Amino acid sequence: MGVSIAGRSFLKLLDFSSEEIEYLIDLSAELKRLKHEGVAHRYLEGKNIVLLFEKTSTRTRCSFEVGGMDLGMGVTYLDPGSSQMGKKESIEDTARVLGRMYDGIEYRGFDQAIVEELAANAGVPVWNGLTNEFHPTQMIADMLTVRENFGHLKGLKLTFFGDARNNVANSLMVVCAKLGMNFCACGPKQNMPEEDLIRTCEQIASQTGGSVTLTDSKQEGAAGANVLYTDIWVSMGEPEELWAERIKLLSPYQVDAEAMNMAAQDAIFMHCLPSFHDTKTTIGADIAKKFGIAQMEVTDEVFESAQSRVFDEAENRMHSIKAIMYATLK
Repeated sequence: MGVSIAGRSFLKLLDFSSEEIEYLIDLSAELKRLKHEGVAHRYLEGKNIVLLFEKTSTRTRCSFEVGGMDLGMGVTYLDPGSSQMGKKESIEDTARVLGRMYDGIEYRGFDQAIVEELAANAGVPVWNGLTNEFHPTQMIADMLTVRENFGHLKGLKLTFFGDARNNVANSLMVVCAKLGMNFCACGPKQNMPEEDLIRTCEQIASQTGGSVTLTDSKQEGAAGANVLYTDIWVSMGEPEELWAERIKLLSPYQVDAEAMNMAAQDAIFMHCLPSFHDTKTTIGADIAKKFGIAQMEVTDEVFESAQSRVFDEAENRMHSIKAIMYATLK
């Protein structure tokens, strides 16, 4: 019998087996092929989904909307001002109402406990578009991107540079452990993932042939890496006052040409976006004015290089989110 996750919520990758994650990557690749070849795949005609966004996003919103419409579904978007969730109506009651009207619910916002409570009460699949703790839809897109470049995943070294105590780094550590990859978190010692999650991932990796490494040495992190990955230094929802502290703390872990040269010869660069690699944004220009730096977590040279896969990765969000919706709703 083949793998099936029909009817399940997609909240964090710790809930899924290696085989189930690989199935989603395979399905993403197939749906990408159909999209590129112009083959209609309105497999979920007549279904409807709702997107609950407490944090804004370009890639996540567009991926769910385009993916949902490609699959033939109706899509409703609710921003923070369009829903009473958590204000006049409890999360539990919101879930029970929306579950009567929609076939699936996406949530992008704050605590993992919120998306877990939605899933516990909705009666329909709930998908985590991002929480403070995890970003699981990003991981399926990331692994599709890596596999497109190397033809396989097992045994590859992926290093995350910077603040490794965030949702992207947490999720990368989990997915690498699940898929037998060698994950390395490279950053300040005080910004490593939570100890319990590290132990869990180490145990998983011991069964899949992968590994988990934590280091504050940029050279050790970059050496032999197949994938160099980073994220913005101050995440959405965090106060602007953190910029001075984070710039001082994380500048030694900027992904630059030197880091790429220490990596494997065929190494690629990845970033979940948005990125501060130049001053063409209001925040980037403001940071340059205040702190005298024009590039932050990655240099423009690396971001725009032939090794950069950031826009393949961004496109793959749509294909992977479409796969997640189809697999759980079919």
